[in-house]
Amino acid sequence: MSTSTATLTIEDATRQSLATGTAGTALLHIEKALTGSTDWVIAHAHVRQAVAGPIDAGAHAGLYYGAPAIGFMLHAASSGGCSRYRSAATALDASVLRLARRRVALATARMERGESATFGEYDLFYGLTGIGALLLHRMPGSDTLADILRYLICLTRPRHDDGIDLPGWWVAHDPDPILPTPGGHANFGIAHGAAGLLALLALAASRGCLIDAQHEAIEDLCAWFDRWQQDSSVGPWWPQWVTCEELRTGRLACTSPGWPSWCYGAVGIARALQLAGIATGDPRRRMAAEDAMAACLTDQQLDRITEAGLCHGMAGVYQTAYRAAQDAHNPAIGQRLLAVAEALTRHAAAQHRKTGQHSKTAQDRRAGQSGLLTGDAGVALALETMRQSKPPRSGWDACLLIT
Repeated sequence: MSTSTATLTIEDATRQSLATGTAGTALLHIEKALTGSTDWVIAHAHVRQAVAGPIDAGAHAGLYYGAPAIGFMLHAASSGGCSRYRSAATALDASVLRLARRRVALATARMERGESATFGEYDLFYGLTGIGALLLHRMPGSDTLADILRYLICLTRPRHDDGIDLPGWWVAHDPDPILPTPGGHANFGIAHGAAGLLALLALAASRGCLIDAQHEAIEDLCAWFDRWQQDSSVGPWWPQWVTCEELRTGRLACTSPGWPSWCYGAVGIARALQLAGIATGDPRRRMAAEDAMAACLTDQQLDRITEAGLCHGMAGVYQTAYRAAQDAHNPAIGQRLLAVAEALTRHAAAQHRKTGQHSKTAQDRRAGQSGLLTGDAGVALALETMRQSKPPRSGWDACLLIT
């Protein structure tokens, strides 16, 4: 196994993708091997496939792709005192640290130029939030993690542009090519926005990784969510993003909540706010967040979820609610887990039937099982948590920033 900054083939890129490729699928088999649900021979075959070639350590690598993704996978496999792959994981640490320092330097230079950020600079999937999440679990005492936290704190500070105060994580690009936001937008979600920044800062603070102004940044982010919280008959909700016009007027164009998913919805945001309440010792913040989480888990809300996967679907709702219930003072979250589990089981069965109907060959079926974020691997990992009724042995859900 070697790291590389050269251009790689499509096959090389796929195998080292945590989001849609072999590295993500390997997490499932690692978790099942750690719990005794399957043999290590199977898990080892997937790990070997993921590392069968050069590992991308280029500037575009992040938690869900390249050296950090492979490092996360190997670290998961060596969790719980297991010695497997520990030396390989350690060998990648130096590459991840070099990448992180390079990314922080590029982000700092961008700030000094007064330009807008991009998802790729700071988000969970490919940005510094995701790399920070890896370092928090792998090297919590490192100076590089402190540098990333310092960068995120700077990112919470507003910048003045064209007569309006924009949040520091404002991006000039659209959230999606088919969803234009003229002039840019500020994202709320845990995958690409403020909830991801908040979750990492809060998790780091709770584990004693604290630097100057970290608590203030957490409070500022919580104030952002307070400002834009909307109330409805199904509970509090937040927009997926706000545009320039919405910032200027203080009024949202959207008047109804989206589905309560992990990536963009109230489930992920409520977990981030709960983590913030825990980190700052704020019982009112914590209780409000737990009330918001419980409101997401009613039958009326669960019926709005139409997918099985982690990112947008029921698997992400279940895994996030499970982690929230472990920390909750509000018993309503734990009391609703059975209903969420039943909904997850139904969605997983429907996805399995759909995959079978459209898969004509064994290769097609294997392809249908790949994918952590939207594919069967992520669904199966959430089902494994449900079956074991214990936190994941591998800690795989740390890549969702919910623990």
